[in-house]
Amino acid sequence: MKKSLAGSCADTNSLSYSVNMAIENILAQIDSEISKLKQARALLANLGTVAAASGRKAAKAGSKAKPRKKRFLSADARKRIADAQRKRWAAVRAKAKKG
Repeated sequence: MKKSLAGSCADTNSLSYSVNMAIENILAQIDSEISKLKQARALLANLGTVAAASGRKAAKAGSKAKPRKKRFLSADARKRIADAQRKRWAAVRAKAKKG
């Protein structure tokens, strides 16, 4: 009876060894695929930025876009913007006098 237990133990060890080797093989293949996918992604990302930049230039040159409608500010809006800018410059001048 001891011989059969020793034989089954050896079978179990070889089985676990082969399972571990299979898992390591699968993990190696997955790592290989990941590196290939990362390379492909990097290439596509670079192509996307180049294509987008060249596509915008081609679209501007090739098609006639409608001219933008000119926007006008009311006198009140211009006054508020000017007052806010004067206030910012006054703060800059005050800080410069202190320092």
